[in-house]
Parts: sequence; C-alpha cells; structure tokens
Amino acid sequence: MACKEIDRERQVLVSMNPATFETLGEVHLCSADEVRGAVDSAQAAFPGWAALTVRERAGYLLKARDYMLEHADEIAMLISRENGKPLSEALNAEVLVASELITRYAARAPELLRDRPIELGNPMMNFLKESRLVYRPLGVISVVSPWNYPFSIPIGGLVFSLITGNTVVFKPASDVAMVGMKIDEILNVGGQLPKGVLNTVIASGRTIGETLFSPPVRRIVFTGSTEVGRTIQGIAAKNFIPTSMELGGKDPMVVLEDADLDLATSGAVWGAFTNCGQVCASVERVYVAKKIYDRFVEMVVRKTRALRVGVGQSYDIDIGAMANEEQYNQVLDHIREAVEMGAKIECGGKRPEGAGPGYFIEPTVLTNVTHDMKAVRDETFGPLMPIIPFDTVDEAVRMANDSVYGLCASVWTKDRRLGREVAKRIESGTVAVNDAVFTFALVETPWQGMKESGVGRSHSDEGLLEFVFPQHINEDRSPGFMRRRMWWFPYSEHSYNLLKSAMHAFANMAKFPSLGWQVMTKKSYRNMFLKD
Repeated sequence: MACKEIDRERQVLVSMNPATFETLGEVHLCSADEVRGAVDSAQAAFPGWAALTVRERAGYLLKARDYMLEHADEIAMLISRENGKPLSEALNAEVLVASELITRYAARAPELLRDRPIELGNPMMNFLKESRLVYRPLGVISVVSPWNYPFSIPIGGLVFSLITGNTVVFKPASDVAMVGMKIDEILNVGGQLPKGVLNTVIASGRTIGETLFSPPVRRIVFTGSTEVGRTIQGIAAKNFIPTSMELGGKDPMVVLEDADLDLATSGAVWGAFTNCGQVCASVERVYVAKKIYDRFVEMVVRKTRALRVGVGQSYDIDIGAMANEEQYNQVLDHIREAVEMGAKIECGGKRPEGAGPGYFIEPTVLTNVTHDMKAVRDETFGPLMPIIPFDTVDEAVRMANDSVYGLCASVWTKDRRLGREVAKRIESGTVAVNDAVFTFALVETPWQGMKESGVGRSHSDEGLLEFVFPQHINEDRSPGFMRRRMWWFPYSEHSYNLLKSAMHAFANMAKFPSLGWQVMTKKSYRNMFLKD
C-alpha cells in the first residue's frame, strides 16, 4: 500500500492518509506539455511582476498570509492527514513558520533590495566615478519541494522568489500534492497574484524531464535527497543555472560531561523523533561523554517509552505515521542491519500495537553502534536514535565531523563559552548550543548546509539576496575639462607618470590619509589633464 496512487488513464493522482490509508482526494497530473506551458506562463508574466515595487509585491504576500491565518486549522489538518504528522507539529512547524517568514520579509525586503552606493576607496576613482548596486530579479524560478515539511519549506522558496520580483513554477512532492495545491490556493486565490506569476504543477520526474532545470528557468530551488540534488545540479550546470539546494543530513548531538541531563535527554528525544524523525536537521547521531553515558541512555529510554504513537489528527499524539512506504522500509532496514552487526535495541524497533494500519514505527533507541553501520553513517530520516560514548571532546568532534553531511549539529553543556568553542569546530551549516532542530523556525537566520548537505541558503537576509542579481552600475562624473580619460589612447610618458603618481598616492593613504586627498585635489586633476 502506498500513500498515493497514480491513475494514468484518468491522469490523476489519488492521495491517501499514510496513517489510515484513507483516500483524501484526487489531483490532476500535468502532462509534459502542461509543464512546459507553466514555464512559458511564468516567463510571460515576469516583466509585469518585476516592474512592481517591492512594497506592491509584499502587499500580495500579506493578503496571502491573512488568508492562510484565516484557514490555519484547515491547513494544519490537511498537512496532518496527507503527511502523517501530529496536528501540533503541522501548526507550529509549518503554518507558524510560514506566517513568520512572510511577516518578517514583507517588512524587511524593501530595505534589503534598495539601490546601494558603493564607496570607492581610491580617491581618484571616488572623484571620477560613482558606483552602485541595483538588485534585479532573475526571471523564472523553479521551486521543487519535499514531502517532510510540505508547507513551510516551499513557502520559503516561493516567498523569496516572489517578493524579489521573480515568477515561479512550483512542483510539490507527489506524496503531498494536496498540500501543494493548498499553497497554490493561498497565493493565487488568497493573495490574488496576477495570472502566471505562480504556476503549480503536479507531475512525475519522468514527465518533467529537464524542463524545470533548463532555460528560461534562471534559478533552481530544491529540497530533497543528495542523490536527486546531484542529478539536478548536473542538468543545471550544462546551462550555468545557479541553484539553492538543501539536501541530506546526519546531524550529530554532542553531550559534554557537564550537560544538564534532564534538558539534554529531553532535547535528544524531541530532536530525534519530532516529525517521526523525518527532518533534515533531526538528531541522527548522539555522542555522550562516557562518565554520564549510562545515565543518559536510561533517561532517554524512559522518556522515549512515554511517547504516544498514533494517528496524528488527535491532539494528544506525539508521534504520527511515517509519510510513505519507501521511507518506512528504509528505517526498518537500518534497524535490521544494525542489530545484525551487534547493536542493541534499548526500546522500540517494531510496529506499535494498536496504532492503526499505516506506516508506524515505534521510536527506537540503539546502543553498541559503530560508524560502519547505516544507522550511523547514512541518513535514516526516521525515528531512530543511535547513542555512542566518547572519552574526550576531541574524540567527540572527530566523530561528529566523520560524515559526508554537514547541515545541523548541537552541543550540550552548562558552560556557554565552551559550547561556542566546540560548536566552531563542528563542520555544519548551523550548530545550536542546548537546543536542536528548532533553528529552521528562526527565519532571520540562514538555513544552509556544508559538504553534501547542500549549496546556497534559504531564510535570512543572505538567503533572500540569492534570488536577485546584484547589478553594478557605474557612472562617470569626470569634470567637463576632461575630454578624455587618463587611461585612454594615445598613451604617453606623461600619462604613464600620472598613473604611477596616482598609484603611489593611493598606497600611501593607509599611512598618511590626508596626503592622498591633498594630492588628488580638483586643482591637481586640472593641471594634470590640461598638460596632456
């Protein structure tokens, strides 16, 4: 049984609840021609959308936000039913984050995208030239989003694309097609976007082919597996199309000897099992100082056994179903292989009794694990927590960095200075001290990966500026008596010496700032140029 079925004869995708296998609805499957038409529509709408002011574009997004908040309960329920996560997580980690992002950047973007003068340090150039950055939208952006956070992740890419003046073709993951269409409704109906500005396509990878990753697309925003990201990157590279990619993670948690054990164990349980462990930033490896290891494991197991597993539409459920059969089987495979190689299941490891027919797995804690096991080496993306002891901080850092991934990590200690020092040594886009996973909700901060965890960033001022091209405009403002520039033809001994004098004057400014300015007075310019 899968959480979706494709009826190719009727060209529809049938969506199902992964917890109950209840049919939720049908979504039209786009043909290859319709996907190409969506790109063409976005390209046609681009000039008019780009011509609006940032504040005008922000106005559309604020309308969409208000529509979203009016329908928050309905949206959270749809996310829970189609994705499997508990209602509380659907509201807090999805709708709330999306609302915060729109609110923050509707206000922030006009300042960020304002034309900016560039101060020229060379006094000669500062006298003759004026430079500024003008932030230009790129054109058509393709946003390809995942199934684990089907609302908040694509909203980030869509909002940044739209507020910067780009138009979009949006492909949601097929497992959450109905959530994708709800996003389309929020922006196109609630936000009343002009026709063609946002175009949503539900289609298979085979149908899409290279259409969303080739011109006239000018940037690709992808969140998903490293394997698929590598394929898309290869297509984009053929046409020099830039990408923003948030890919896999195998995020380490380092618990130092002085950590608050109650805090750290609660953080580990939430960090490993929120969203049923289907988070790129999930705690997937836990390294614990040997002195506190046994007590840590004991407390984690007790707290894990207290978690309530079931259908996520109930308000008192902690762990819902996994989103699809493929991921469900992968988690079971990681557990099976680890046990065969000598790991010990401290709790979990099987289907919970009475949870329902869906893709349920008990949250699982493993000990006696090693780095040659899939459960420690590969991204599990499920409710699995392997715990490993360490002797020294250096050993913990070495093990934390022993991964091809580098998305998120956490350090747990009562000594905040030590926490910051250890954090700086970990190869990760984000390192939290005494918390985990949560930083995605801080929309002002960059969400980014190192190594095979991705390229580029989302969220933050830096993330928004990835959706524009910083065009440099340089204006000559030489005085009228300069009928030619000193670096133009014809060359002469005088022009050579003039340039050499200017070079020395600028170099001396660091030692004698006033000297450089005295040499480069307007009178000096006049004397120099009139001579030639």
